[in-house]
Amino acid sequence: MPPSEEEAKATAAAAGAAAAAAPSSGSDEDAEKLKALAEEAENTSLSLEDITDGKTDRGIPQAKFIDDIGKFVESFSPPASAELLIGAYSDLFSKFKAYEQSLSQKRLTYQQKIPEIEKSLTLVKHLKAKQEEGETVVTRYNLADTVYTKAELDVDSGIVNLWLGANVMIEYTY
Repeated sequence: MPPSEEEAKATAAAAGAAAAAAPSSGSDEDAEKLKALAEEAENTSLSLEDITDGKTDRGIPQAKFIDDIGKFVESFSPPASAELLIGAYSDLFSKFKAYEQSLSQKRLTYQQKIPEIEKSLTLVKHLKAKQEEGETVVTRYNLADTVYTKAELDVDSGIVNLWLGANVMIEYTY
């Protein structure tokens, strides 16, 4: 069965990464090694699915645990060279680093939103207390950068609208 386009790209990337990782001693020798490695990549049945155990719900590849490296190398036809496997795992490692960076950025974004969400929660608790007391709430809110205005809030309705950002507003009852 011929490799899919994605498998071919992964194999070519693995060959390139392995060639970049290999020590260089001369330009003619390097060219020969690179040519041989590219030829091996085309002839070996190595794919991303061979070195991973599927994907998680988020689409992140799961690393495969290898008990016997010799047996793993021999499982390919023809057997994969160390350079080709190193290149494939280097490519997989770079994908993991990209996933890690993406998840770290999301975590930082959510952590930055926590204080604002806590302020909103405090406000909702205050509105609920005023509703139980039967009082109205008079507040000042920011109309523009330096312009504030006064507003009287009807807390009897028991509804609050929270601005989440990115043109998203949620209406909650309390």
